Amino acid sequence: QVQLVESGGGLVQPGGSLRLSCAASINLFGTYAMAWYRQAPGKQRELVAAISSDGSTNYADSMKGRFTISRDNAKNTVTLQMNSLKPEDTAVYYCHAKKVGNLYWGRGTQVTVSS
Repeated sequence: QVQLVESGGGLVQPGGSLRLSCAASINLFGTYAMAWYRQAPGKQRELVAAISSDGSTNYADSMKGRFTISRDNAKNTVTLQMNSLKPEDTAVYYCHAKKVGNLYWGRGTQVTVSS
């Protein structure tokens, strides 16, 4: 059974940093495209950052230069380093795995940016 388990969320002050991790119990992890999404209260879920099976990355415009996504195929993990956090980054952050015909979501981890 596939499981994606996020960790690392919490409360941080504006300008601070957090590092989110996603541990994936999934066969052939390296063949999956991985991503982080987020959903703020009253808003639609949106893409934060994605990393393909070959390591190429893409980011939502508002995250470029502040967030970094990476993966460790040996450990079946994907991380999201978030710097210069803003109150508008407050949301539940979800890990996502995708391969043709297969989509998986984690349960999410709360990130709150507030003074």
